[in-house]
Amino acid sequence: MKSLRIALVQMNPTVGDLPGNWKKILRHIGEAKRKRADMAVFPELALTGYPPEDLVLKPQFIGDNISQMKKLAARVRGITAVVGFVDRGDDCELYNAAAVLADGKIVDIYHKIFLPNYGVFDEFRYFRPGRTYPVYSLGNVKFGINICEDIWRREGPARVQARAGAEVIININASPYEEGKPATRELILSERSSENGVNIVYLNTVGGQDELVFDGASMVYDHRGNLLARASQFTEEMLIVDLNLEEVKQHGGKQPSRGGIPSRLAGRVRKVSVPAGRPAQRKTMVSPPPAAHLGREEEIYRALALGTGDYVRKNGFSGVVIGLSGGIDSSLVAAVAADALGPQQVHGLFMPSPYSSQESREDAFLLADNLGIGITEIPIKAIMETYQAALAASFRGTEPGITEENLQARIRGNLLMAFSNKFGRLVLTTGNKSEMSVGYATLYGDMAGGFAVIKDVPKTLVYDLCRWRNASGKQPVIPDRVLTKEPTAELRPDQRDTDTLPPYEVLDPLLKAYIEDELSFDRIINLGCDPESARKVIAMVDRSEYKRRQAPPGVKITPRAFGRDRRFPITNKYRSY
Repeated sequence: MKSLRIALVQMNPTVGDLPGNWKKILRHIGEAKRKRADMAVFPELALTGYPPEDLVLKPQFIGDNISQMKKLAARVRGITAVVGFVDRGDDCELYNAAAVLADGKIVDIYHKIFLPNYGVFDEFRYFRPGRTYPVYSLGNVKFGINICEDIWRREGPARVQARAGAEVIININASPYEEGKPATRELILSERSSENGVNIVYLNTVGGQDELVFDGASMVYDHRGNLLARASQFTEEMLIVDLNLEEVKQHGGKQPSRGGIPSRLAGRVRKVSVPAGRPAQRKTMVSPPPAAHLGREEEIYRALALGTGDYVRKNGFSGVVIGLSGGIDSSLVAAVAADALGPQQVHGLFMPSPYSSQESREDAFLLADNLGIGITEIPIKAIMETYQAALAASFRGTEPGITEENLQARIRGNLLMAFSNKFGRLVLTTGNKSEMSVGYATLYGDMAGGFAVIKDVPKTLVYDLCRWRNASGKQPVIPDRVLTKEPTAELRPDQRDTDTLPPYEVLDPLLKAYIEDELSFDRIINLGCDPESARKVIAMVDRSEYKRRQAPPGVKITPRAFGRDRRFPITNKYRSY
């Protein structure tokens, strides 16, 4: 039987850790070889981590990455490996590349052809597009390799490689997670495999890198567009699949897309023989059933947990500290952190002012007890009075207002940073996307910290995630009252968020229309939004760019996250309303 056993190594690399990534790759190659795989496949830029950003502008980094690849190749025997790295051409141009390793050497190198330059991607800044379409022969199996964006193009490398005889297309990826994206990937892969009459092996990286989270969910599709296998989301995993290629050969000639190669591309097809020996006779493996899809809330929650945990671990912090207010935002951040790092690595500070309610104290301490995290109470009344006394002469004749409210937030920010400095713990901020959008946050106060876990999570979704977390465990961890009481910053008597903002059920759809959907003012009004509310909210969004520019990074879960995706000038006179 014509077959190929392939090991999809869904690994979590660390950007810049060339020796660490090298060891991890080599270890997985050994494991795949023990399981008698013909081929082990690793993600896009697995050796360097993705995205390496301006590291690739350092000649020493590029040289070190190439040296590590050569050293790796020398260790690969009895199996073929496909590994992502940065290649440097004879012209000193850089390429997002995949090395084919076998028989102790680099057999060939594929250069990514379609370089994304939108959203979080800016590959044109670093790389040049490849120009050739290699088709490899491993024994009697012919396969093509391409990288990430290449598979999204209907007229891309997969079509050329299939017409040149490839039966399997191996597509290695570093595809960041965002809500709804897994379903889009599946649709694309099903289309590419069926229209070209080939098996598609889609391998995605996993892990957190600054704002980005890579969710894995690697997949294999047959030549008819049917899903054969799917790895889990948000976990490292080696998925081994036996591909039966007998039907591909019979089916291929019936595919309309299996016509000739366009004349303009014919000269760019390369045929490469891979010399690695194949394992002896083996029994066909039964592939595990495809990993189940996660529900919306679980998927997002696990993205937040992975992004937070990797940011803390990969940057060498001993743990995290969180300001616990007894509100829903800090409760969600604490739950995510405890799940990501373990309760012993999470510590909360409850810092009551004269306006903090007894209910808030009870809820903060109950949350800490339910999660098993530490909590310290530091009242800030005396510190507030010291600040007020120091400012009394300068502020004489003015009315108390937002300045005095913000002093409380900034005192708390100072205390959190003191804990961070003393104990090496990273401060996690607790602001959500709704607040960050309209500037309902205090610079150097509740915005002070190193990582913003929920900065891309709208307030209404915060509630959904908290309800999911309570329902998913052995017992609820977020107090019921936190989910039902009216949101308030508690910076003045009887304060409510709705004193400043529309209800979040009104605000969040308006923000989505303006920020993520980029709708004009008129179109937003046509959706049924109140004109005055829309005008007020849009003005708040526009005025708050300077705050967002100073906010810490946080996990991206939407298509238009602040920072990575949405980059507006701070000084900006344009108004759309």
